[in-house]
Amino acid sequence: HVQLVESGGGLVQAGGSLRLSCAASGSIFSINAMGWYRQAPGKQRELVALINSIRTTDYADSVKGRFTISRDNAKNTVYLQMTSLKPEDTAVYYCNMAVRLRQTAASGSYWGQGTQVTVSS
Repeated sequence: HVQLVESGGGLVQAGGSLRLSCAASGSIFSINAMGWYRQAPGKQRELVALINSIRTTDYADSVKGRFTISRDNAKNTVYLQMTSLKPEDTAVYYCNMAVRLRQTAASGSYWGQGTQVTVSS
């Protein structure tokens, strides 16, 4: 069993910054890709940023230059530093991890519960 717990969301004014964290716990052998997604009201969930096991990153065009994804393997944690926030960044943000389980070596995709980010104009 693997659990992902997110933190760091909230309300911020346009131009401000927030840092999201997502920590995984449970029967974890290794974690390959980690990512952040978001879903705004009435819209589909979309990829925000990805980081793989060798720390190669990829970003949605809408957040390039403003958001930074990073990871701490010792803590099984992924971060999303968000700067120069815009009202259109308002959404529920979800973390996702590709986890290999310790006991079975099976791999699975796990999601956090979501954290609300609201950017006021």
